[in-house]
Amino acid sequence: MTDIKHTVLHDKHAELNASFTDFGGWDMPLKYGSELAEHKAVRSTAGLFDLSHMGEVYFTGPDAGTALNTALAGNFTIMKVGKAKYSLILNEDGKIIDDLIVYRLEDEKFLVVPNAGNAPVVAAALAERATGFDVVVENASEATSLIAVQGPNAEAIVKELAADEATAAAVEELKYYAAVRVVLGGVDVLLARTGYTGEDGFELFIANEVAAELWDKVVEAGKAHELVPCGLAARDSLRLEAGMPLYGNELSLERTPFDAGFGPVVSFKKEENFVGREALEALREQTPSRKLVGLKGLGKRAGRGGYAIVKDGQTIGEITSGQPSPTLGYPVGLGYVDTAYSEIGTELEVDLRGKTLPFVVVELPFYTRAK
Repeated sequence: MTDIKHTVLHDKHAELNASFTDFGGWDMPLKYGSELAEHKAVRSTAGLFDLSHMGEVYFTGPDAGTALNTALAGNFTIMKVGKAKYSLILNEDGKIIDDLIVYRLEDEKFLVVPNAGNAPVVAAALAERATGFDVVVENASEATSLIAVQGPNAEAIVKELAADEATAAAVEELKYYAAVRVVLGGVDVLLARTGYTGEDGFELFIANEVAAELWDKVVEAGKAHELVPCGLAARDSLRLEAGMPLYGNELSLERTPFDAGFGPVVSFKKEENFVGREALEALREQTPSRKLVGLKGLGKRAGRGGYAIVKDGQTIGEITSGQPSPTLGYPVGLGYVDTAYSEIGTELEVDLRGKTLPFVVVELPFYTRAK
């Protein structure tokens, strides 16, 4: 068994008396104090996250877009420079190896960001799938750190790190699901505006050597904007309210994009025969046996991952993620149910360790920020 990994910001978290947890083989801050307070800070002011456990894989060369079109489910040759796209990497059976984000940095350069626990597997698969193409695949995960600032005050905080008006304007003008190279706090940064919390926010990709320096500068800039360091517990409750899937919960090697409602993420229009295409082509006209749905609890107790979803005494599904919503004040959950019971408004029950309580299928996301 390999030793657990530490990000280069681990000492910063220890200084803040963080509680740590193993996540994807990394020793990551679960929370610094109250996970509820951290959650509410992201919804009302701003939160600061260390996401350096995520992976970073670069595709560079004349065939970069075509190689990615073969490796992943999306269509990347049609992307504009500076834009980002959510995508999936599949196996030959059309099942989900990971979900990820792809940024087109230049005409012939892309950045693929897989999840922490899957990063080594995805990097290896991408390198293998690029064989025969005029492209260089570089796994920069070990050399790269990633800091995220999320919440209503995120833009104001990041702008304070800009040395001039042009950089501040670049921050302000950056669109959702886009990225730009800028200098912030004297550090070269790939700045992205994506996020996983349901709030406005930024991700700062940087070299390991400058991560601690930039973390301190973000903390300092955030003091006037009520910035709070946040751990994985708040990140999980935030993404659940926003209806965003987590690999290992909603997404897995047991699920296809169609099961998870991600059919539109798959490009069948592109010419390339991407891995998993043949299997998915055979499933396109079929209705999945189970679908991923959002569930609102009508009682006070939340369904947790693995709890059975019941209709008329029969198990018809399973919760994949669930907890009380700090923002909305009632239990929310994601889960797979037999397709016959997946319509909005369907009343179901969840077996909470021997006691069933009422839930109803609702439209996702549970929470949407005011624009």
